[in-house]
Order: sequence, then structure tokens, then C-alpha cells
Amino acid sequence: MKKINITTGVLLIYLIVMSVWGWPGKQPDPDWVQYFSVMGVSLFVIFLLRFVQLKRKKMRDKLE
Repeated sequence: MKKINITTGVLLIYLIVMSVWGWPGKQPDPDWVQYFSVMGVSLFVIFLLRFVQLKRKKMRDKLE
């Protein structure tokens, strides 16, 4: 479980850093829909990965 939490934490930190780095606020006409869509999809994929990792761990523990 600890490894799953570390993976999720690292991916969330990466998402935060990339969202700050790619902040479109300095552009004259920022595309907010695209920016927040990418952030939302990325967050969804991170939590989907966490869900899959938890399911795989439960299945592995069940087989042991």
C-alpha cells in the first residue's frame, strides 16, 4: 500500500508542477478550457491508475 501512495503522491506533485509551469495566464488570450481539460483528464488518469493498482494488489493478496 505504501508504494501505491508514493506513486500517487509523486504523480500529483508532477501534475502540480506542470500546471504551474504551463499556466496560460500570461498569454494575451489564454485558452482556459483546454488548460483545465488537460488538468482534469490528468487527474482522472492518476486516480484511475491508483484504482487499478489497488485492485491488482487485492487480487495478488487473495492469491497468496
